[in-house]
Amino acid sequence: MIYREVQFGRSRLVIDGCNLNYLLYFKSGLDENHGGEYAAYRNLIENFITALRTCEITPYVVLDGGSDVTDKKVETVAKRSEDRVQRAHQAAVSGKQMRILPRMAELVFKQTLARLEVPVAQCYEEADQEIAALASEWQCPVLSNDSDFYIFDLPAGLLPISGFQWKEVKQNGSQSYISCRRYYRSSFCAFVGLQHQLMPTFAALAGNDYVKLRRINWAQFVPAGRETSGRLEGLLCWLKKFQDPQDALEAALVLMGELSEKKKKEVLQTLHLGMEDYQPCRSSLSRFFLHGAPPEFPALEEEADLIPNWMLLPLTQARLSAYVLDVLRLQAMGVGCAVEPQDLPSTNLTSSSLRQVMYGLLLGSRKSIQVDEIDRDGLLVTSIPVKPKSTSVGKSLVLNSLNELKLPAAVTCYWMQRAQPPPDLSLLKALLLGMSNGNMLRSRTGICNQAKL
Repeated sequence: MIYREVQFGRSRLVIDGCNLNYLLYFKSGLDENHGGEYAAYRNLIENFITALRTCEITPYVVLDGGSDVTDKKVETVAKRSEDRVQRAHQAAVSGKQMRILPRMAELVFKQTLARLEVPVAQCYEEADQEIAALASEWQCPVLSNDSDFYIFDLPAGLLPISGFQWKEVKQNGSQSYISCRRYYRSSFCAFVGLQHQLMPTFAALAGNDYVKLRRINWAQFVPAGRETSGRLEGLLCWLKKFQDPQDALEAALVLMGELSEKKKKEVLQTLHLGMEDYQPCRSSLSRFFLHGAPPEFPALEEEADLIPNWMLLPLTQARLSAYVLDVLRLQAMGVGCAVEPQDLPSTNLTSSSLRQVMYGLLLGSRKSIQVDEIDRDGLLVTSIPVKPKSTSVGKSLVLNSLNELKLPAAVTCYWMQRAQPPPDLSLLKALLLGMSNGNMLRSRTGICNQAKL
């Protein structure tokens, strides 16, 4: 059997945070088309964490970070963006739920976990390898529905979210547990008769976010008489005769027909890159979760001139959005899409000026810099060049010391001085109370003193 039925409890659990965020919301029946139901979603997240803690399960949530800088996933990302715009339009005109995550759902997810003091780490780039590395080091399972985790060799296995029955906590004596299924790569390989070292090869040849092979009809290798003749089944049947990954890759090149030597090298390199994503690596997040220190991602050292030191910890804590990384590293930002018909302008246009100021703060005085915003024009996904905006004060700010700016106080002062009509005193008191965290008088005095300057 590929899966084992288990009673899960008293363990660490590494959670694929982005996958969980999507699945929790989409399986909840909550509204997707009218701005989202955030209070109900917050309660759902709270119930999920309560179920884990009742069973003495310690969750560690790992989130994706910035976009890949190598363009390996550019085709996949483009297709997903196009599909999302199409579905958002269909949702708007039909009223059907088309799996469009409400704009603030991710923020609610992060804020709720922070309030519940759940350990959260945001990676520098995609999180899959970091999740697998951390789970391997801690000898605990991964919770995710991402098919990539079926390829990793996880010592404590994978718990698919789809079979994780957290809403029905059960008892075995004094111990509470959650019924679920556990997957091991070794069990899958034994079941299908495949050498375990060929699993990354299987993933690369099958095609993932980085690798696309369309010239091979794998279904032709399914033995005659089978009721099904799917592409993946055919690939497995073909791959079982190999022991060495390199032999399998070279044989796949033959199946692709006539190729130039240059093209063969390109295809082999692409396949090897696709396989590398499933190779074991040292965890960069362990010391962050255990000691609160920023992780030592290799790319951080290579791009130290772009990412100031003060950003590393809040980025890893998910207190700064991963969009910051995309702006600093790629001068690009995907602004997402809302549920809206194609004939209306993108709602992202309403906040364009705010983003321009953000770009100006992040990119500073770099000349001839523009940020490419990935947005929609009708149903077309397009890249729109946007020039960062700097005010006279902003031009004197430096990213390395930007964290020293008392932003809430500065924004409040600006609002008091410029708002028309002038703000009512009761509104100001309410704002100060919300900002004070139990120290209202000191906050109010400080802001009022600055406002008089």
